[in-house]
Amino acid sequence: MDRYAVIGQPISHSKSPSIHALFAQQTGQDLGYEAIEVAPASLAAELQRLHGEGLRGSNVTLPHKQAVAKLCESVSDRAQLAGAVNTLVRTDSGWTGDNTDGEGFVTDLARLGITLTGRRVLVLGAGGATRGILAPILEARPAQLVVSNRNPWKPEELAELFKPVGVVTPRTHLALKGDRYDVVINATSAGHTGGLPLLPGRLIADGGDCYDLSYGDASVPFRQWARSQGASHIEDGLGMLVEQAASSFAIWRGVRPETAPVLKELRRLMRGHGECEAVGTHQPVRRSHVELPPQD
Repeated sequence: MDRYAVIGQPISHSKSPSIHALFAQQTGQDLGYEAIEVAPASLAAELQRLHGEGLRGSNVTLPHKQAVAKLCESVSDRAQLAGAVNTLVRTDSGWTGDNTDGEGFVTDLARLGITLTGRRVLVLGAGGATRGILAPILEARPAQLVVSNRNPWKPEELAELFKPVGVVTPRTHLALKGDRYDVVINATSAGHTGGLPLLPGRLIADGGDCYDLSYGDASVPFRQWARSQGASHIEDGLGMLVEQAASSFAIWRGVRPETAPVLKELRRLMRGHGECEAVGTHQPVRRSHVELPPQD
């Protein structure tokens, strides 16, 4: 049986094993898929060990996406542009890397009816998750794309890196004061520790959309903030997770599974296990005042 995995830290919350088990069942593929906790200090050694054990491929999640890119023999053009890898494919002597995050992201936005073209877009965070989605956002031709971070250096680095694709405006979180955005995307990992970056005032324009790349409990702080801002459309990243996984599966196995039934089953499983589920809303929501920890 061919073995695959997802590596990250923490990893116990990962839905990837369930997703790929459903993909395998749907497509009649015989494979195994597991979640493996890997500390940053042991990443290179673990990749070598997994290669030696015959692992055929792996997904990569926080906090390893950028570090893994530097450990690959080669990377795809989109992974090279992003400087981040979320999909590893075994070669005879090592690993080649790809990044399916952007593909999964725009596919899920299309499913949800969230458009980027001609709109003012804000991305919170400037790490590996952001790197994976910037190119497809720019290709959608927004009216403005702002990347915000607690410090200015990472957004400035991304603005320079993605200059061949389009204009990225770097900001610190506090420098957003007075701005209004039609789409706000949370690409920070702060929700995994129950927090949210410290953000100034109201940032969402009337009728604005909010999308969190996280899902489940990790998406709660951003969802609460979006509601307090009066967002019209609030979504979590479970659909993106399924879509990017389907693209990884297609790279490994040569067939792309259907994602709608898998996403539906994941939602059902999350409800059955009593997990928080960030179901999107398309109607206006009542504002409330929520104070959240200032994390980034």
